[in-house]
Amino acid sequence: MINQYPTWKNLLVAAVVFLGVLYALPTAFGEDPAVQVAGTGAVQVDSALVADVDALLDREEIDHQGISFEGGRLLVRLADDDTQSLVRDLLRAELGTDYVVALNRAPRTPGWLSAIGARQISLGLDLRGGVHFLMQVDMEAGTERFASDVENTIRRLLRDERIRYTAIERRGDRISVTLRDADDQERVARLVRRMVEDVDVSTADDGLTVRARLREDAIEEQRQSALEQNITTLRNRVNELGVAEPIVQRQGTDRIVVQLPGVQDTAQAKEILGSTATLEFRMVHQDGDPYEAERTGRMPLGSQLYETREGEPVLLRREVIVTGDNLRNARSGFDQDTASPAAFITLDSQGARRMGRTTRENLGRPMAVVFIENRIDVERRNGELVEVERTVEEVINIATIRGVFSSRFQITGLSSPQEAQTLALLLRAGALAAPIRIIEERTVGPSLGQENIEQGFKAVVFGFLLVVLFMAVYYRTFGMVANLALFTNLFVIVALLSLLGANLTLPGIAGIVLTVGMAVDANVLIFERIREELRNGNTPQAAIHSGYGKAFSTIADANVTTLIAAVVLFSFGTGPVQGFAVTLSIGIATSMFTAILGTRAVINLIYGGRAVSKLSI
Repeated sequence: MINQYPTWKNLLVAAVVFLGVLYALPTAFGEDPAVQVAGTGAVQVDSALVADVDALLDREEIDHQGISFEGGRLLVRLADDDTQSLVRDLLRAELGTDYVVALNRAPRTPGWLSAIGARQISLGLDLRGGVHFLMQVDMEAGTERFASDVENTIRRLLRDERIRYTAIERRGDRISVTLRDADDQERVARLVRRMVEDVDVSTADDGLTVRARLREDAIEEQRQSALEQNITTLRNRVNELGVAEPIVQRQGTDRIVVQLPGVQDTAQAKEILGSTATLEFRMVHQDGDPYEAERTGRMPLGSQLYETREGEPVLLRREVIVTGDNLRNARSGFDQDTASPAAFITLDSQGARRMGRTTRENLGRPMAVVFIENRIDVERRNGELVEVERTVEEVINIATIRGVFSSRFQITGLSSPQEAQTLALLLRAGALAAPIRIIEERTVGPSLGQENIEQGFKAVVFGFLLVVLFMAVYYRTFGMVANLALFTNLFVIVALLSLLGANLTLPGIAGIVLTVGMAVDANVLIFERIREELRNGNTPQAAIHSGYGKAFSTIADANVTTLIAAVVLFSFGTGPVQGFAVTLSIGIATSMFTAILGTRAVINLIYGGRAVSKLSI
């Protein structure tokens, strides 16, 4: 009997081994600490910025490993984490609000490997890699928005009931309505009590004033709801970024922790997560002069002063028609008439009713779209870099209402397709119920401590070497073949994890170690079967053939049951549990290949095709 594979099978094994080593190779090159610079929508990074940043670092006498411009983003490679933080703060202060500056890790993968799609394996936050954000939710701003919604509701009620009033004022959580006719005071009080929830209503002795105050329990409920909605919105935005195994969770009463393991574009992550991306649709106030209002600081009754992106003043009515909360869907594209970038908006039923009524009543009049964003800028004060919170409100579009529309329309006036895409992404992921700001940003290392991680890897290496030593001593040549398959198995697992973009975490390492043990177990079953066949008097070639053939069903049964368990873990688990299930599933498939097909190919090469009187087993 001759044990030989057909040529195609040997080529298959050789190809898998070669590709496994090739695509696992980038992980050996490591990463550099880096700072990434990206534009904020209206401003784009160009190649000229590379020279400016290089000159700035030279002026500050800061060494760097290189500056590259790829995909519209600038990347500065640095030698260590301390220099990384220093350069980040320096660039934020120097470049201002037109750019997003964030921490990143830049792989050292050679260009020829990147050209064939090979990349480093992504590590979870418990090993290394990824970004950690701690976000502060502005509860007071959320309450202010809540009170503003109540004010707008009261204003609409009075208009619908045709009740005349001289002023509606809001101070904090209190809203005061001054009527023109004293006979309307009780009527308005009853109307507000019946139609407006979450407020306590009272009347003043002057006979003209009705007061509404937000209840404490309603404010607290609104704050908790805003926090939960922000968590949900951030999760949606993380999903839009395509981050695997993210962590978005509440910390305390007004903070949210976001961890993005293995994220490659931290600048985009910071821009999208930190932006409020709130839209408001308001009618333009045509009865006043915006230039006079800007000069004197006095606005007509019921109006508010804004600026367009070109810096021109414009007066808008205080009443908000529709906010970002009413958005159901948003996508980017191009206007059919002008071919300019646009965002196509779909409203929910409530927003559609408001928009339909407004456009029907205001045909031929201009309507504006206000974009509101909270930003954290870095300024140099008294020689020190300090963070300053700033709210940016700008009119991105003013258009005359030409017809009645409600649920579907488009926003033009955007500067670039990238801005339209980012705006649509933020709106599609959901509006934040309360503004947030990033109060802590860092690239995190091992959550269990670097020393514990090193000790864990030492334990894995020592255990692996002991298994290798045992197999070599006990099974001799066959054991050395099994060890070769074991090393090949690790390369193929790393290559597949890299190609799939999966994050390797500590539970994932546990899954790999488990599959290594299962791979050895498969070879032990095969080798023991071969020894049994030899003891029964079979020839060496027949023993090899029977050993691999008869042990296959046992090995397959054991691996299939483990694979079922891995599928269940992935289906019902979350986060690290899914990471364990992914590596376990991949490891089962690769170990079956290397332990059976791989070792058989090598054994055939050593013993097949010739007469053998004794096996080194």
